Amino acid sequence: MTAPARTRTSDDLIRAEGPVLAHNYHPLPVVVARAEGTWVEDVEGRRYLDMLSGYSALNFGHRHPALIEAAHRQLDQLTLTSRAFHNDRLAEFAERLAALTGLDMVLPMNTGAEAVESGIKVARKWAYDVKGVPADQATIVVAADNFHGRTTTIVSFSTDETARAGFGPFTPGFTIVPYNDLAALEEAVDENTAAVLIEPIQGEAGVVIPDEGYLTGVRELTRRKGCLFIADEIQSGLGRTGRTLAVDHEDVVPDVLLLGKALGGGIVPVSAVVARRDVLGVLHPGEHGSTFGGNPLAAAVGIAVLELLETGEFQRRAAELGVLLRDGLTELVGKGVLGFRSRGLWAGVDIDPAIGTGREISERLMREGILAKDTHGSTIRLAPPLTITAEELRSALGTLERVLG
Repeated sequence: MTAPARTRTSDDLIRAEGPVLAHNYHPLPVVVARAEGTWVEDVEGRRYLDMLSGYSALNFGHRHPALIEAAHRQLDQLTLTSRAFHNDRLAEFAERLAALTGLDMVLPMNTGAEAVESGIKVARKWAYDVKGVPADQATIVVAADNFHGRTTTIVSFSTDETARAGFGPFTPGFTIVPYNDLAALEEAVDENTAAVLIEPIQGEAGVVIPDEGYLTGVRELTRRKGCLFIADEIQSGLGRTGRTLAVDHEDVVPDVLLLGKALGGGIVPVSAVVARRDVLGVLHPGEHGSTFGGNPLAAAVGIAVLELLETGEFQRRAAELGVLLRDGLTELVGKGVLGFRSRGLWAGVDIDPAIGTGREISERLMREGILAKDTHGSTIRLAPPLTITAEELRSALGTLERVLG
């Protein structure tokens, strides 16, 4: 990575953002200009190991050669038709995604929030057309501390007041129960319930992993009560946890699967609702759509992503290196780490507040060449690209130990 001539420093660029960008983020004070694999460089040429992966959008690292090649090749052919016409890449994308997930049909969208919104619409339509719920009475049961996006409908069922405050009135039709509580879920589901929507692992909440058997219980309960099980795998899916999907750890197949982030390979936004035929089959022309959803550039990159996953290599790497991550974090418990939760190459690490907030620890790591991000006070999230080497991972854990000391 050779740095081009530059005219503005990192400090210049950070200051320049203030007057012209909405202040809806509080990024770390690093200005990334180039990236390759697991490493990024700022405008001054300082290198950092990326331990966040764009919240799992970069599961295959920055600028993976196979993905870049697919994008370049498609850019020379066709980028957009809208869904007013067919394009020559979409069928293969849908076929391969359905095969990888073991489901039947695909609704291509762009962002994760769009996938969630689409899943909500599909579940309600299914409830009215198939289940026979009276008009406008369908409800969806969700879990507390969820994170499914930031649209007005989605924040309506968030329990994070930062996400909700000032954005009402809120959309009705949602019932919130505690996460990892099958008894509460049993009580909440009734004859008007269209679906149960949960994250198999709650990412934004700090990589919260439910008890073994919880996902199996959700699957059994929803089948018995005649409603849909919607699994939001936008962060947890596509290799991150050591399996293709987080639900695979319990051999569970949901009725509806929501995917995004890694599906676009860190190149273009690609998301999808993947479901059984009798569920997605409730949609008819004109009832839902997206100008860019399923565009040929996105489909071409998505096919290349699916080809990488079909080999199983990245799932194996996440599982094997996940042991190294878990063991390394275990060694830090009592040395500035109060506890952690991990699955595959994904961890939420609770820092002793006496040492610093999650933000402060993230800033210390940044100064030592490691990029991570905080959540909920003194928790930091670690989610390196699945291409990370054992040596790089050990180095990152060593740096974490050093900044906590």
